[in-house]
Formats: sequence, C-alpha cells, structure tokens
Amino acid sequence: MGGAREVNGSEGRGVLTEAWEQQNVWSQAADRVKASIVRARLLALLLGVSFAVLGAASAQLMAVSAVWGKSLAFAAAVAAASASLVAQRATPQRIRDWTRLRSLSEGMKAQLYARLAGGGAYRTGDPDALLAERIDGLRADGADLARHCAHLVPVSRPLPAVHDLASYMDLRVRGQIAGYYRPNAVLMGRRLAAVRRAELTLSAAAAVLAAAGGAFELAATGVWLGVAATVTMAVTAHAAAAKYDYQELEFSRTAEELDRVYRHWRRQPPAGPADEDRIIERCEDVISVQNEAWMVKWQGQ
Repeated sequence: MGGAREVNGSEGRGVLTEAWEQQNVWSQAADRVKASIVRARLLALLLGVSFAVLGAASAQLMAVSAVWGKSLAFAAAVAAASASLVAQRATPQRIRDWTRLRSLSEGMKAQLYARLAGGGAYRTGDPDALLAERIDGLRADGADLARHCAHLVPVSRPLPAVHDLASYMDLRVRGQIAGYYRPNAVLMGRRLAAVRRAELTLSAAAAVLAAAGGAFELAATGVWLGVAATVTMAVTAHAAAAKYDYQELEFSRTAEELDRVYRHWRRQPPAGPADEDRIIERCEDVISVQNEAWMVKWQGQ
C-alpha cells in the first residue's frame, strides 16, 4: 500500500499501544454490562417460570396438605418478588449504556486499524497525533460511561499485524467475517431454534392437557393449562427481548457484505492510493452501519 506508514520509534508505538489498551478496556466494560443484562434476563425468565409452576402446585396441594401448599405459595411469592428485582439489571438505561460502550469500543478499533493500514486521513500529516485526538474524542463522548471502566486493567495483547491494505483485508475484514459475524450468526440461529422448540413443546403439552381434561373431566388440568400458557408467553417475550432473529439476520448480512467487498478487492486490485482508501472506508462503513442499526434496535426497547 503506497501510503501505509510503519510505526516508527517508541513514541509512535506508545500512541498505538495506548489506543489498543483503551479499546480493550472499553470492550471489557461493554462485555461486563452485556453479561449482566443476559444473566438478569435469563434469571428473570427462570424465576417467572418458577412462579407459575409453584403457584399452580400450591393450589393443587393446598387441599391435600396445608403445610406444603403454604410452603409452595411462599416460594412462588419469593420467586415473583425476586424476578422484579432481577429485572432491574436489564433496564433500558443499562441497555443504552451497553450499546454505547460497544459502539465506542468499536469506534476506537476502527480508528486504530485505519491508522495501522495508513489509509484515508492517516495517509498525510501526523497520523499518531490524529489517532490520539480521535481516541480522546471518543472517550469524551463516553465520559458519562467511564464509571463502567473503573478498575479495569487492559489485557496484554500484541498490536494487530496490519501495515498495508493487504494485511488490513486479511486481518480486519476476513478476521471479522470468520471470527465474529458468521460464528455469531450461527449462535443466534441456534438460540432461536431452541426457543422455537420450547414453544412447540409447550404448545404440544397444552394440547395434551386440554385433551386429557376434556376426555377424563379432570378439573386440575385447567390450572396447568394456564401455567403452560404463561410459560410460553414468558419464553416468547424472552426471545423477543434478546432479539435472536434480528441478530442472526444482521450478523449474516454484514458477513456477506464484507465478503463481497473482500472478493471484489481480490478480483480487482486498487489502482492507487485513492482506491485503497475507498476500500478501507467501505469496509468500515459496513461495520459501522451494522453497529448503528444494532444500537438503534436495542435502544428502541
């Protein structure tokens, strides 16, 4: 790549290393907030299911054993109260914090890769000073989120071995396709399939209960039909909140778009620096559009 710049001297290496470390800290913060949201949603689902099952079992056992009936009713009340408390860990504000942390982390990564590749604005002037300025700008945009980064220590890792367009395309673009977008598309597809199987199983159980209640005139089945309906709604609501279908679509779409850009680059190598810059900008635009659409979708909750 004609305009690519090698890292010269300890000063340039220091700027790049500092930017890489900052990106890692913000990425860790985003991961921690996301993990807390995922745990809260899953625990809230389990507690909601427990409430429905324990409540129904309590009603069934009360006539047989008041002690067991009251014990299960107490457990159901505890599950309901706990579910409300746990749900506070997945509030819209925490979701906004998570998406912004991730966006800022990805913005830092994009700037660092552009600097290493030496394209665009980093082709002229003082690229290290520009990188430091843009990283500082991103950190300023997220000043209200800095509390999530407190006490986090950057993980020691080498700088990406990017020094021109070819290494950028292989490490940044192909790395994102094979190491992030496609594996996550597969993961979201599996989770969505698991939800669909659970919904189908619960619907089948409800049908069996309804048939048994009608055929054998079992009054107790009415209670458990309500449980099956409640659990089905809880599972469906959990999947909707997690947006498995949307995430699968977005991860797949972004992987395909990046792959098209990569294949086009292999077929038609750039004629000069301007073409190289356009390729890098196109790749970062694809990633940025996915991140922005993802943020809008999540923050719309």
